[in-house]
Amino acid sequence: MVQKMSLEEKCYLLSGKDFWQTRSVNRMGISNVTLSDGPHGIRKQEGASDQLGLNGSVPATCYPTAATIANSWDPKLGEEIGSYLGAEASSQDVCVLLGPGLNIKRNPLCGRNFEYFSEDPYLAGKMAAGYVRGIQSKGVGACPKHFAVNSQELRRMASDSVVDERTLREIYLTGFEIAVKESKPKSIMSSYNRVNGVYANENEHLLQKILRDEWGFDGFVVSDWGASNDHVAGVAAGSHLEMPTTGGDSDEELIQAVKAGKLDEKLLDQRVEELLDVILPLREAVDKVKGKKFDIEKHHAMARKAAEQSIVLLKNENHILPLAAGKKVSIIGDFAKTPRYQGAGSSVVNPTKLESTLDVIQNFPIEFLGFAVGYHRTGAADAALEKEATELAVKADVVLLFIGLDEISESEGLDRKHMRLPDSQIRLLEKIASVNKHVVAVLAGGAPIEMPWIDKCEAVIHGYLSGQAGAGAMLNAITGKVNPSGKLNETYPLRYEDVPSAPYFPSKERNAEYREGLYIGYRYFETVGKKVLFPFGYGLSYTTFQYSNLNLSETKAVFDITNTGDRDGAEVAQLYISAKCSGVYRPKKELKGFTKVFLKVGETKTVEIPIDRDAFRYFNVKTNEFEIESGEYEILIGASASDIRLSETADIIGTGASLPYDMRLLKDYASGDITQISDQEFETLLGHKIPNGHWTGKLDRNDAICQMYYAKSGLARMIYRVMTNIVDKSMAKGKPNLNLMFNYNMPFRAIGKMAGGICSQEMVDGIVTIVNGHFFKGFGQVIGGFFRQQKVRKRAKGMN
Repeated sequence: MVQKMSLEEKCYLLSGKDFWQTRSVNRMGISNVTLSDGPHGIRKQEGASDQLGLNGSVPATCYPTAATIANSWDPKLGEEIGSYLGAEASSQDVCVLLGPGLNIKRNPLCGRNFEYFSEDPYLAGKMAAGYVRGIQSKGVGACPKHFAVNSQELRRMASDSVVDERTLREIYLTGFEIAVKESKPKSIMSSYNRVNGVYANENEHLLQKILRDEWGFDGFVVSDWGASNDHVAGVAAGSHLEMPTTGGDSDEELIQAVKAGKLDEKLLDQRVEELLDVILPLREAVDKVKGKKFDIEKHHAMARKAAEQSIVLLKNENHILPLAAGKKVSIIGDFAKTPRYQGAGSSVVNPTKLESTLDVIQNFPIEFLGFAVGYHRTGAADAALEKEATELAVKADVVLLFIGLDEISESEGLDRKHMRLPDSQIRLLEKIASVNKHVVAVLAGGAPIEMPWIDKCEAVIHGYLSGQAGAGAMLNAITGKVNPSGKLNETYPLRYEDVPSAPYFPSKERNAEYREGLYIGYRYFETVGKKVLFPFGYGLSYTTFQYSNLNLSETKAVFDITNTGDRDGAEVAQLYISAKCSGVYRPKKELKGFTKVFLKVGETKTVEIPIDRDAFRYFNVKTNEFEIESGEYEILIGASASDIRLSETADIIGTGASLPYDMRLLKDYASGDITQISDQEFETLLGHKIPNGHWTGKLDRNDAICQMYYAKSGLARMIYRVMTNIVDKSMAKGKPNLNLMFNYNMPFRAIGKMAGGICSQEMVDGIVTIVNGHFFKGFGQVIGGFFRQQKVRKRAKGMN
């Protein structure tokens, strides 16, 4: 097929037809395929999409977000959810589902953490592999994202993630590696940012040498929308599909590059073949079932099941939960009326139906005394609302107080400013606790929060962002119909300042410097012995579990777990490895296995957790390979990272590779005290000088639009002030204008990449010239480019 295609057909096939579809070559029988957002629900837009694809979409089931499901520690649950997602995608004629997201939660303030699984790559990779298997079981392609080292939303398209190779491989790529090797996804999405100076979508080290050559990936790479910086360089490096369409601008660059000998046509043919190898079978599979309606109620029930198994019980003094039948209960908090059930941005799902606590409370065996709003969603505390709430609280045996992060706190396109709840919610909690000590805080949100107020609550139960059926799921847990079994996929520090990446997040200028290295989340807290609010892997149950009889072999850890309480329940047993050999610095312990076990009252089960050679590996920057250091390792079995129940030691024979470091030059990394890493020590770790990440007085096409505050053009500075004012006003209302936020933080080049062909890169360069103070020269570039682009757009329309 490829040999029979023209150069133009091949080049145009490697970019979008429009915002969501690939191009067709009808004479060759190659049809369009649709890609759609959908990490936790399909978000297919009907008709013409808006510029950023953020407007309304076809109704679909909104499942809990990845940060929620990761608390289940159950890849089989992820696989089941994935199969439901795949069925809905195929029914809507979607061939590629853009998810799951498995970037590492480097810092709790990343605005998109609700879409990601964990701070740990092993847990993230295993959960993602489950999702991929489920999605692809329905003939739909999955697309794990964002590859790679994408950890902040601020200027995400204009930042450079500066990270040492060992940290890159062990922390930020391991989750992708697990997903690729265990579930064979049909596609991978490249991220917006640079990785060590090279944009992810044109990074041969990532896309070809690691992803394809080393891991055996045989799918296609698609750019995040607008993440293609240089389409020719991307194709050369291992990227296949640039999205969305540029109206022929990038396609013509590709054609000219081949004609000029800058891109070998054989390599172009290889990319086209690799793309067709995937999309042709996907198109055929989806054609067989598209239009088939799914059972809305059945899928809603699946969303409830997923939410139930992911609820985390954080505190339960005096066994206040589960609530006994007939308890007099007051429900307080706006979230009980208008739930927080998903995040904001490209993952927003238009749910088929949506439960609120007030909608379903009558179905539960408690005496419901009434509801009070208690606080405004955004803005200052309201004394009248507080008075109404406290008067209701006095009457109750138990107060269910629904609080959490509001919409402005968690969104694609912006990072959180702090880890606190809104002051109005904390003030309300304190007032209620002063009149009724039996307060159950019911939390919503997709990321850790500080809880200096936790002593005011008798219980705290967290649903994270639990999807459209989350209200009923939470009440099932509160009343004991469901025994909470979720465990935290991330550490909850006492305060933000304790977070290891806090001194380096977000990047102040172009460079996002990952100076903390391997010490992310529990890897840091456990190594330095710093106290936390809740450790990684923590979660309570209404029953208790006893661990015993650990036996190790070369391939597995075998032990018993007994339900020693008075309720059926499930326990997540976790396996950590602690290296006692000292030639290579390591965190104190690292997760290398886990399993979720369901046990009836009094039941004992023998549990097996596999252990393979990868459990002991580290990446050696001298050999450029994963190696194993010979020595003693401790195998730890626990209920959380800090609650170790069983342990045994094992002597492991390594690979014999020479050690990679002179540890005298990496003393802080050896100790784990990484909050004040010097330039010299970071450069030693990197193996080269820190790149110059400072902004200069001259903007270029890869600088963000929000940096126009120091533009030489007065017009550009005025536009910056107007945009900033609009952004600030939308933030104050609690509902950010996401299209504007995207535009505000994107680089100038993205104007050309995201405008559907209206603006070419030649025109972008003219705009940048104007911004830099050369109005007439830049204006001439824009006008000339405009007329040339009109001709290109006409040609592009004939290529579909």
